[in-house]
Amino acid sequence: MTSRQILVIASRNPGKTAEIRELLQGFPVSIRNLDDFGPVPEAVEDGLTFEENAYKKAHFTAKVLGFPALADDSGLLVEALGGAPGVHSARYAGPEASDAERCAKLLDALAGRTDRRAAFACVLSLAVPAGPALTYEGRCEGLITRQPAGTNGFGYDPVFFHPPLQKTFAEMTRAEKGLVSHRGQALRELRNEFDKILVWIRQHMPDAPRQGCEAHR
Repeated sequence: MTSRQILVIASRNPGKTAEIRELLQGFPVSIRNLDDFGPVPEAVEDGLTFEENAYKKAHFTAKVLGFPALADDSGLLVEALGGAPGVHSARYAGPEASDAERCAKLLDALAGRTDRRAAFACVLSLAVPAGPALTYEGRCEGLITRQPAGTNGFGYDPVFFHPPLQKTFAEMTRAEKGLVSHRGQALRELRNEFDKILVWIRQHMPDAPRQGCEAHR
């Protein structure tokens, strides 16, 4: 390719965007997210699985903006809570709740429980405006702590303990987390075949001018 391919992350989460940008560093892509564009409606995440929600977000964003879009749907699966909060992880304590409030609610739900097993799961969907998409998955096993620890990361990172490194995700550097996290695993799958993905994007992108109003940067 003669120019860098724009790839839109279908999110406004700066932590997630930074992780993806770092893990895809060195490839001929220009990583943007929804904040780099004018007002953009957001996809309705009403799927029953991570796969459904990831595709909904990626396809909707690609169709609206006219660029390839990468979306992830990820969540925390807690054994003692029957797999909750699962696909509702981001809205577990309400749509406007902070990360700290979500963590607090989770710890309250597990109060007195000895089974602290949990796993982070991630599904990435890379879609083009016409509809086709590629899917990548990752999973990381761990334990829920009894109190938050660490100041890095986002979401449930302060309460998710990874035994091999003896740290919560929030105690890890971004590089450490990228090596073991569910999103890091899925992104490495994507990264390992990115040359093929760029060919796939070229084959599936429309020739017509792209839609959407990209914000000045």
